[in-house]
Amino acid sequence: MNHQKSYERQDIYNPEEVKNLSEAYREILINVHEDPDREGLKKTPERAAKAMQFLTQGYTMDPKTILQSAIFHEDYKQIVIVKDIEIYSLCEHHLLPFFGKAHVGYIPNGKVVGLSKIPRVVDAFARRLQLQERLTTQIKDCIDEVLEPLGVAVVIEAQHLCMSMRGIQKQNSVTTTSEFTGAFLKQWNTRQEFMHLIGAKLH
Repeated sequence: MNHQKSYERQDIYNPEEVKNLSEAYREILINVHEDPDREGLKKTPERAAKAMQFLTQGYTMDPKTILQSAIFHEDYKQIVIVKDIEIYSLCEHHLLPFFGKAHVGYIPNGKVVGLSKIPRVVDAFARRLQLQERLTTQIKDCIDEVLEPLGVAVVIEAQHLCMSMRGIQKQNSVTTTSEFTGAFLKQWNTRQEFMHLIGAKLH
């Protein structure tokens, strides 16, 4: 794997994958009783193929390498939080989007990371077929393993189109998941401070 490129945004599409996906999307159009040769749909299979490649580009990214590319040694032991990180992902059960915000915090133990890398890690895991619960855990585990901090906290709030467009059809429901390690798990005051800070209107 080319580690230098494993955390950069990928807008270059794989021609073979685009061809295969386009053919699959053309079959989908036929099977929902549409005419893939009519004017409005002629380029839809290729557009959908490229969109799917973009929305799943996380499979080509290495989240650990993202963090390792910008680690600095620093004697800081207070909570570092990056909140309101926009997430867009695809539910693996219905291939419908879920979207919302992630809030990520950690307490350094001699190492800090460039702040832009945390949203990149979130994207690397979100741009895959996902479950919100798994996404929350993967972000936590990655930061915990690479930075070895005193604690990690991840909270994700998201709306799922599989709930609002089909199934139960509840448009305004929000699903919240959380994961905590170290001080956030063992110390109630530390966890409460994190929850207060991600809810505070500081910006």
